[in-house]
Amino acid sequence: MNPFKGIALKLCAVMLFIVMSALIKAASENVPPGQAVFFRSFFAIPVIFAWLALRGEMRSGLKVASRMGHFWRGVVGTTAMGLMFAGLGLLPLPEVTALGYAAPLLVVVFAAMFLDEKVGVFRIGAVALGLAGVLIVLAPRLTTLSGPNVETAQAVGAVLVLLGATCAALAQIYIRKLVRTERTSAIVFYFSLTSTLLSLLTIPFGWVIPGLTETVFLISAGILGGVAQIFLTSAYRYADASVIAPFDYASMLFAIAIGYVFFDEVPTQQMLIGGGLVILAGITIILRERQLGLKRGRARSLKTPQG
Repeated sequence: MNPFKGIALKLCAVMLFIVMSALIKAASENVPPGQAVFFRSFFAIPVIFAWLALRGEMRSGLKVASRMGHFWRGVVGTTAMGLMFAGLGLLPLPEVTALGYAAPLLVVVFAAMFLDEKVGVFRIGAVALGLAGVLIVLAPRLTTLSGPNVETAQAVGAVLVLLGATCAALAQIYIRKLVRTERTSAIVFYFSLTSTLLSLLTIPFGWVIPGLTETVFLISAGILGGVAQIFLTSAYRYADASVIAPFDYASMLFAIAIGYVFFDEVPTQQMLIGGGLVILAGITIILRERQLGLKRGRARSLKTPQG
């Protein structure tokens, strides 16, 4: 274990994912979300292949036990990606990032519903706090549905991102099931493959021939997404999830900086307050999970016969 290396890899992954989102946003004016999903997924595959080759896992790393599990994880995850990319074209980057933080909160709810995980009052309160933060971020958008077209488009964008966060949470539930029988490398690879194929179904809905700049942005987004996924996966080899998970929220700082410099986006006070509440709730849940994990570890050690 090397916590500092794990944290460094996690921060690199978070930064690359935000840069990837910024590139998708920059191309979103002319390129439809389904086509962006294709570039993001297809150009991540060579990066994943290179990673598997370097680790000597080209054969063992791609074996699967649950083909349908990978398929449904791919369907839900691809839907989440498409909704998020659509939202990026309509909303400021920091706002999309803040609303995306709803996903880990919803994972707690869905885990209780679909995985029979016990959720105590403490975590329920944290989820309620986080969802209140989401509503604070959403409120200005939902009150403009009867306003001018631009404001209406932003309201639609907020709803799309929230739906995307919901699908992302469901995808995490599928991943929790898959990790019991599948290698991480297989989960990463087959998601990219499935999302590439599913994105082709959106061709009838208006794919375009992107310009040179947009093509570079989209290909770069795919490559960066693949590298970020590898960094994220590798981070968990060097540090416990409870140690590095809070650094997900560094993405807000990166999003604010990139949004301000490249898109002239200035976050509103209401967005910052709501986003802050969501971050607080997320970190509270992470710390609670770590506490419960330590208790379960002590309980198991007490039950283990001493030699």
